[in-house]
Amino acid sequence: MDDILTRAGMTDCKSLSTPAAVTKSATPTTDPYENPTQYRRLAGALQYLTITRPDLSYAVNRLCQFMHTPTDEHWAMLKRVLHYVKGTITHGLRLSVSSSSDVHAYSDSDWAGCPMDRKSTSGYAVFLGSNLVSWVSRKQRTAARSSTEAEYKGLADVAAEVTWVMSLLGELGLQSRNPATLWCDNLGATYMCANPVFHARTKHVEIDYHFIRDKVSTGEFLVNFVSTKDQLADIFTKPLASARFSSLRDKLNVVSPPPSA
Repeated sequence: MDDILTRAGMTDCKSLSTPAAVTKSATPTTDPYENPTQYRRLAGALQYLTITRPDLSYAVNRLCQFMHTPTDEHWAMLKRVLHYVKGTITHGLRLSVSSSSDVHAYSDSDWAGCPMDRKSTSGYAVFLGSNLVSWVSRKQRTAARSSTEAEYKGLADVAAEVTWVMSLLGELGLQSRNPATLWCDNLGATYMCANPVFHARTKHVEIDYHFIRDKVSTGEFLVNFVSTKDQLADIFTKPLASARFSSLRDKLNVVSPPPSA
């Protein structure tokens, strides 16, 4: 983090409480940034930082969507991320002993959140016991016709990730006997995973998204509803206000170590 700030000439910059502004969305402008190579280098460096800083995933994913032709607005967005990094330079992902080896995951989608192509942004967080072990924030490949469809596609993505995690745990002899639990804050999407009646409404959805229904029918996965206020994956799909962002960051175990005695 110190190296990234040094390369950007921002070692003495002020800190900010969030990496992305709530009130302003990324839109194309006609003012290209004068040093696109610098933008690409710093955005690429921030990608490596997300390996241990899931709280940066949404903001960095958004920055990387403009690598080809960054503008002054995109540079301002990148600088905001660096201001946030400056204020959280001691933060990292905490891993601790857990009494449970159950796998559970949170999935969320921001329907038509991109103002340019109206594609949705999906995010998920996969936990092994109390520890966060996998996460992602990314734009969906195709536009969704409803919020339920966007959430359903997000569930399919996290189902694929959880399938891999459980397979790896099985090879290590650590697999839990309990089915993995997926938490979603859209009732329509949870019903769609188990109720074939809804299939008529999703004929246009690509076949590869429907494999989650097979996982549910065989008992490998449980898909449950969670209220939006308890949806941890919310941090991966949209900019959030400071209080909400800090609360979710703590629940993802991204913390600053206590001062040494």
